[in-house]
Amino acid sequence: MNEKTYRFHFYQNRKIYFAISIVVLVVGILASIIIGPKLDIQFAGGSMILYSVEGGQADAAGIETAIVDSIGRDCEVTISQDITTGGEQVNVSFAGNQAMTPEEQTQVTEALQSAYPDLGFELLSSSSVEASMGARFFQKCLVCFAITAVFLLVYIALRFRKIGGLAAGVTAVIALMHDVLIAFCVFVIFGLDVDDVFIAVILTILGYSLNATIVVYDRVRENRRKLGPKVGYDEILNLSMNQTLSRTVLTSLCTFLALVVVFIVALIFNIDTVVSFALPMMAGVAAGCFSSQFIAPNLFGMWQIHKRNKLDAAKRKA
Repeated sequence: MNEKTYRFHFYQNRKIYFAISIVVLVVGILASIIIGPKLDIQFAGGSMILYSVEGGQADAAGIETAIVDSIGRDCEVTISQDITTGGEQVNVSFAGNQAMTPEEQTQVTEALQSAYPDLGFELLSSSSVEASMGARFFQKCLVCFAITAVFLLVYIALRFRKIGGLAAGVTAVIALMHDVLIAFCVFVIFGLDVDDVFIAVILTILGYSLNATIVVYDRVRENRRKLGPKVGYDEILNLSMNQTLSRTVLTSLCTFLALVVVFIVALIFNIDTVVSFALPMMAGVAAGCFSSQFIAPNLFGMWQIHKRNKLDAAKRKA
């Protein structure tokens, strides 16, 4: 095959791509260790009270002070806007094992009404989660991720068994873990709560990144069938990755720009849950584009070339 049939030599430059990923992951992991993840009460345990506010704007710092002075418990207050009514919502979270008693809940409401007599605070919902229950739920989520990874590995191994299914499955899962780690680091670095939104982000990234990786593997399988076994995997990979490059980049760019718009709108309307989804998804889409185009195929090629070299060495000895 003439090397002029492709423009970029992706396989020969694989060490550069690996180095970029390693640097990003190391920086992200170190920053995450220093900062530490911020677990929501769904995982860490605690209580949460949600109020709607009418008659003006509330102040998060002032609300925290009023609550601490009233019941003597530290809390975290976030204020968001309800896009359906246009009014404000105040979310008060209490970390720890101690559940919120009805008396304390009444004291919180009275403290807010006393501190802000011109505003109307209406209780929308309240919930409590034990720390042990939250830890078990988090462990179950991790188990689900592990089971999902195993099923994905088996699926890809069966689908691409003619070109080395196990290698394709393992390298695809490695690329997925790469994307998940980057999304997790974004959650920690930007101080976003690790909650059910985090689970939604991870599942979305898994599906998105896996689809892009399978597109590359499909092209590798097609080129392998057309060119035959005499052509080396490095040439087949270079050709396949050049053929899928524009598709991967343009698809990722369109998704990324859509997420940017969602992120900006969420910032304007102060919709915390949407911000917590859009920001790490932007990082996940970028990471997924990079890993599906530059990481997984090159790892797959290294695996297959090493396997071919071992078989050739065994034949020469025989």
